[in-house]
Amino acid sequence: MENNDLVIIVANLSVKYEEIRVLENINFNVKKNEFVGIIGPNGAGKSTLVKALLGMIPYEGQVIINGKVGYVPQLSSFNREFPITVYDFVRLPLMREKNWKENVDSTLEKVGLNGFGKRLVRTLSGGEYQRVALARAIVGKPDIIILDEPESGVDEMGKAKFYDLLYELNEKLGITILMISHDIGMVFEKCSTVMCLNKTLHCHGPTDKIKPEDVKKIFGDFDIWIRSHSHYEIEHSHSHQADDKDVR
Repeated sequence: MENNDLVIIVANLSVKYEEIRVLENINFNVKKNEFVGIIGPNGAGKSTLVKALLGMIPYEGQVIINGKVGYVPQLSSFNREFPITVYDFVRLPLMREKNWKENVDSTLEKVGLNGFGKRLVRTLSGGEYQRVALARAIVGKPDIIILDEPESGVDEMGKAKFYDLLYELNEKLGITILMISHDIGMVFEKCSTVMCLNKTLHCHGPTDKIKPEDVKKIFGDFDIWIRSHSHYEIEHSHSHQADDKDVR
């Protein structure tokens, strides 16, 4: 594979806080136009990995990013009570541009929020806010979008619409996406590649090549079930009975 096909290259990445190793010897590449879902239990180091990729924390090893990056942080990272309009929130990456309004309007239209520019961010629902956060991430026309748990605080309907939107950005605009998610079903339905992380990288490959036993290794005493060939569920090992459509 030519290096110009790779937009993210990570080699021997390790992160420690004081004397505690949070990530250990992470190695992976992301190709142009991939849609990568990162899954793992709480405390697995998923957000730490994203912060290292973005250069927000010190790390050991090598990270190479080939392209412009847009970032959608966790919902809790922004005080939504701050009195700011959607226009001002989305145009933050364009503060030095004079003719920003047309760009922001077209971006809001892309995420299905046409006409929302004058609304206050604090009046938005969880799903609307996440689409506004996505608009801010893509308004600068990035090559790569990195998202940290975009479904957090969003209801099931809003979550499905948001994932559909990411899928369209990946398919139609060719944006490479790297996303942390707790929704394993959506990851295996929408993403082209899955990374299973728990301190280190346990599995990494095309969605249809990752097996339940691969995923189970990182969730300890939980069982992974495949339903209808595309939906993954996590269940306590003694709390679920299989039916004829389940494959363990």
